[in-house]
Amino acid sequence: MAKTALQFQHNGRDVAIFVDGGTNLLVALRELIGDMTPKFGCGQGGCGTCSVLIDGELHLSCLTLAETVAGRSVETLDGIKDGPNLHPLQRAFADNFAAQCGYCTPGMLMAAKALLDRNPQPSRAEVVEAISGNICRCTGYEPIINAVLSAASGGRARA
Repeated sequence: MAKTALQFQHNGRDVAIFVDGGTNLLVALRELIGDMTPKFGCGQGGCGTCSVLIDGELHLSCLTLAETVAGRSVETLDGIKDGPNLHPLQRAFADNFAAQCGYCTPGMLMAAKALLDRNPQPSRAEVVEAISGNICRCTGYEPIINAVLSAASGGRARA
């Protein structure tokens, strides 16, 4: 099978890779670029652990064909921190004990970032709705909701 050249922005830097037809974005990010922050969960779009932002909008990378991001911007959890400095959401997750096993955390953080980028002061109900596509089996969701609200109330979420 012939490979297709693919160029896009990954966490603010230009990348160029070759992908096989039908390769999903999750595989391209993890295996071809080496960004291991989007996790493989269900592979069917039901758990949210592979969530990334494409041009600022939340997408499930396991269901997104890699070729569809040509010329676009893809942001993963690895791209939200500033060097060694955690993003305010990451700090809020740590402060509120919102990560236990941590497997859902990348997807939860990306869903929360998408929310706070468009609505810096969400209600509790809006936070619940924003993370509803992400499954967590450890926290019971309350620490996650509290962390997102904490980041928002501190006015620390950046666009």
